Amino acid sequence: MCAKLSNEGLHLPSLSVKGFQGIKDLLIPRLGRVTLIAGRNGVGKTTLLDAVRIYAARGSFPVLWSILRNREELTVIVDEDGDEETIPDFEALFYGRHSALDSRISIGPSSEAQQLSIEFDSDQEIGYESLIKMGFQGTKREIPMRFFLRTRRYPSYRRPRADESERPSEIRCVSVGPSLLSDDDIARFWYSVALRDGEARAIHALRLIYGNKVERVVVIGDEKRGSSSRSGRRAIVGFKGQESPVSLKSLGDGAVRLFGVALALANSQDGFLVIDEAENGIHHSVQRDFWKMVMRTAIENNVQVFATTHSWDCVVGFAQAAADSEKTDGVLVRLERDGEHMRAVEYAEDELLIAGEQSIEVR
Repeated sequence: MCAKLSNEGLHLPSLSVKGFQGIKDLLIPRLGRVTLIAGRNGVGKTTLLDAVRIYAARGSFPVLWSILRNREELTVIVDEDGDEETIPDFEALFYGRHSALDSRISIGPSSEAQQLSIEFDSDQEIGYESLIKMGFQGTKREIPMRFFLRTRRYPSYRRPRADESERPSEIRCVSVGPSLLSDDDIARFWYSVALRDGEARAIHALRLIYGNKVERVVVIGDEKRGSSSRSGRRAIVGFKGQESPVSLKSLGDGAVRLFGVALALANSQDGFLVIDEAENGIHHSVQRDFWKMVMRTAIENNVQVFATTHSWDCVVGFAQAAADSEKTDGVLVRLERDGEHMRAVEYAEDELLIAGEQSIEVR
């Protein structure tokens, strides 16, 4: 292992996931400031990122809803008026897509006392009175399905203030990928860092491709008209010697990806950033500098980064950047599966460099 590797001060120095979607039982004993997760298609890389998001949100209902909705995990229930409602299928959160009486999800560090637990009330079929039970550091909450329906129909409806006070504090968590950020997301991230250090870092990310020709970036458009309209918000880029700025998205997927990740890093200070399929749109010649930017900003903003990849160029660039850094602990974790059994193989920077030099497969 590399001597500089240290996971002290991280929100998640290790990660244990049990009973969550396709993961029956997985332990990653050591995580880095920046952890790159590799493995074959379908092994569970994106599921692991979802687990981190749920842990950061302490089982927040909107985050669970978002994950299931994005995966189109839906079911139909009958409300108190006898009407059918299509909602996310919360049983799909559990291993095997079924919540038996003893079904339980746990996510968190290897210490059980620090883990988030999620249980489904399986005493009855899924319906209006079903409960999702959350536990974290001694606090317990029960969320009835009817709360979901009321909140959806009446956005102003809120739980009693006493329930809110019992809810554990969340960790900021920003999610990027595998698709590019929308114009609306870019604008939202940009406004939060404009005229601050994050603005300069985002512009620097574009310069990884275009060099010092990039002078500035501005977000234009009217938020009220919506991002789907041509007059909606969008980022434009000014280049030296060029009279008119150009749309950021006209510069290609790589530019949008680099800019988006830099903005996401600035917006995830003191929290998590998860990047699904980190290599998307980024040329192999830029990978090393891309990861150096990620690692440097992760330290400066106290961000713990989790990313997934299928790309050998991404792995090599990650290893080179980690070796260049004197402060950042970069760890590659390869997920392997044999039937229901799943394990994580960890590589530190020095091991990654050897693998890269000798073309040893670690993806």
